[in-house]
Amino acid sequence: MRFATIKLNGSEIAGIVTKKGVLPVACLNAAKGTAWAEDMMSLIQKGQIPGLTKWYNEGGKEELEEIPGVICQEDVVYGPLYRNPKRIFGIGLNYTDHAADIGNAAPQGFPGSFFKMADTLVGPGDEIKTPALKEAVKTTAEAELGVILGKDCRDVAEENWLDVVVGYTTILDMTEESILKGNEFLAGNPRYLTIVKNFPTFFSFGPELVTPDEVPDVLKLNIQSVHNGEVYAENTVDHMTHRPARLVSLHSSIQGWYAGDVLSTGTPRAFHIQDGDVAECRIQGPDGFEMRALVNPVVDLKKHPEKA
Repeated sequence: MRFATIKLNGSEIAGIVTKKGVLPVACLNAAKGTAWAEDMMSLIQKGQIPGLTKWYNEGGKEELEEIPGVICQEDVVYGPLYRNPKRIFGIGLNYTDHAADIGNAAPQGFPGSFFKMADTLVGPGDEIKTPALKEAVKTTAEAELGVILGKDCRDVAEENWLDVVVGYTTILDMTEESILKGNEFLAGNPRYLTIVKNFPTFFSFGPELVTPDEVPDVLKLNIQSVHNGEVYAENTVDHMTHRPARLVSLHSSIQGWYAGDVLSTGTPRAFHIQDGDVAECRIQGPDGFEMRALVNPVVDLKKHPEKA
């Protein structure tokens, strides 16, 4: 099952992806007399997505096609899946190729982990704004698989990691790489990435939350960093140094997880973005599986200070 947040009548509301477009959850409630939450974060925090998914897989998918209120695909305006996760947790240098970009070895014992602030967050189609700060001269974008936590939890065994995952999504994570490379302390230790990760608009996610039942083998997913329509780099999840099961389990034993937390699992490779560029994350899998691509235009605040 797939969910999205769409912009409608000045609000950002949860919807269910159908063949025709996106059906607001409010329309489902009106048609069937149900009381599902009508925004994405509430659906996650109330634990309602597994129940909706069960209904969908047991005949609800066909019912949805007959319920009025679908927003046709050409009219859909996507927002980020939600605005205020308690935590966004990123994994740096999780593929060897990306680690080599900044002259580091991929972290082995513990992943190169960092936090991102919720106010860095934007959604599909929103502008990524490269900083006006004079020292910031090379911003890079990184396509990543996002894992969305569905439960408050601690000490999750690695073999049980999927019990606490509510879905996957596409992510673009930005880094101010010139500052990272120019600071000897930071460049020598990928665990200190936070300072170059938290400029406004440096985290885009959405447009769809894809439930785990649609992804029978997450390790077969292929993540593509796409620059101006061209695939810059790609790799499959099974080539990560630290795979999602370990990441979810390990961090549950450190800070724990809250429902709605976002885990961004690392990129095949980062690419330099400049004013007028388009950054994109594409994720595909076996048998024709694909997620709806995440696409964001790029604006340089040095050239367009009025957009700050």
